[in-house]
Amino acid sequence: MPLDPLTLSSATGSVLNRPKAGGGAEAGTGAGATASFGEALGRLIDGVEQSSATANTALGGMMDKTTDVHEAMIALQREELSLQLTIQIRNKLVSAYQEIMRMPI
Repeated sequence: MPLDPLTLSSATGSVLNRPKAGGGAEAGTGAGATASFGEALGRLIDGVEQSSATANTALGGMMDKTTDVHEAMIALQREELSLQLTIQIRNKLVSAYQEIMRMPI
């Protein structure tokens, strides 16, 4: 599944555009850009973990008959989509790293 920038930005908009805990406004140069990129990846992974936990809770509720089947299925689909997005981002990062390593010095 190819991942174009528009799909990536709309899918990760809510995760990546959260305000930082420190509240500092570091503008994209030097270590600030690296730290904010790392924080964005961390928030993305935290979001995947949270959606997985929500899906597990919904499945447990479905088994106990306290949660509707539709809600459980929606939670499972959200978890699957967030996991697929994370895998695609990882694949793009690995591909970029490999391309940089192939560059002549």
